[in-house]
Amino acid sequence: MSADLNAFITEERIESDADATGPLADATVAVKDNISTAGVTTTCGSEMLADYVPPYSATVVERLTDAGATIVGKANMDEFGMGTTTETSAFGPTRNPADPERVPGGSSGGSAAAVAAGEADIALGSDTGGSVRCPAAFCGVVGIKPTYGLVSRYGLIAYANSLEQIGPIAGTVEEAAAALSVIAGPDPNDGTTRDPTEIDGVDAGTDYAAAADGDVDGLTVGIPTELFDGADERVVETVEAAIADLQTQGAETTEISLPSVEHAVQAYYVIAMAEASSNLARFDGVRYGYRAESDGNWNEAFAETREAFGSEVKRRILLGTYALSAGYHDKYYEKAQDARAWVRQDFEDAFEAVDVIASPTMPVLPFELGESLDDPLRMYLADANTTPVNLANLPAISVPAGEADGLPVGLQLVGPKFDEETVIRAASAVEDR
Repeated sequence: MSADLNAFITEERIESDADATGPLADATVAVKDNISTAGVTTTCGSEMLADYVPPYSATVVERLTDAGATIVGKANMDEFGMGTTTETSAFGPTRNPADPERVPGGSSGGSAAAVAAGEADIALGSDTGGSVRCPAAFCGVVGIKPTYGLVSRYGLIAYANSLEQIGPIAGTVEEAAAALSVIAGPDPNDGTTRDPTEIDGVDAGTDYAAAADGDVDGLTVGIPTELFDGADERVVETVEAAIADLQTQGAETTEISLPSVEHAVQAYYVIAMAEASSNLARFDGVRYGYRAESDGNWNEAFAETREAFGSEVKRRILLGTYALSAGYHDKYYEKAQDARAWVRQDFEDAFEAVDVIASPTMPVLPFELGESLDDPLRMYLADANTTPVNLANLPAISVPAGEADGLPVGLQLVGPKFDEETVIRAASAVEDR
């Protein structure tokens, strides 16, 4: 099945040395190929790193194997995480198990496809603007984007540092939550990590699987009109049916407004591309990665080396460099950061009145293969519902809401910072309906 779907770039096992009674004993895990694994090729879906073998493993990989899990391979992905379809991979596109003529979403499409096809029990993805939640929605599985700082990014090859988080994908809410319990927590190798139990004003635990009890009696769910407007009617109907079922289980719903999210996609792409431009400057043919042959002219060698990047990566580097250039920094990057602060404030205001916020994860059904490659703007706009969460550094989950025309539809639930337990509880109620 994996060969037909192209879910993996490298299929190689990393066995656990842990006691067989570990919390993830006997679980198999697919790891997105931008997460470092010692001795196993880590390509980021790019020719630039086609032969790169990390000398160390990411903290999340070590925590998984310490918990008894077995890594079964490195999952396919959009090149350097830049895409919404897993079609920009240098190793070919991944296909959606629900319909092999459609994309699995991205950029963690290989991770979601591996879980949906039964090739792995759990998978790790990275979510910069929705890259865990989007493929989870398109493939009909569960994906959790943790609060920024809950999970270590040590060993994650950076795309946009201020936005991205590693998150689990699994077949059920409880399985995804159990994996989150294993990988979450402070890490001395990542100064951005936090212990949520030590943050003033935060009532958080660490056993996230225990929160998957389906008890939503008295829960207040906010419905933001902005995240429903313009979505495919079939998606809206499926999501509204799932929300209505939450009401029958005791949840209350109230309409809210998040006016800033109308500018979130624009702000997200300016910030993400600017950070990508800076991060990918390290691939210069000197330190590691692909190196073009040269006659001693460094400028030519540098330019030829960077030809190893695919077209989408080049596009984002160019746009990010432009946004940071003299004369344009204030016009684009600074305004994007102002918009980010507005998005964050809108969410904080909303959470004074509601416990979680619900919306379609993706406003569209899975694209047909090749459908969006010639129209990058269409691909960017598909992230309209997921990017605000990353700008605000909040936790969110995508849980299957049902199907429309035989294709999976995801419901996104967003919570306050470090309140993963509430979104997991609400998601488990959707799953159990």
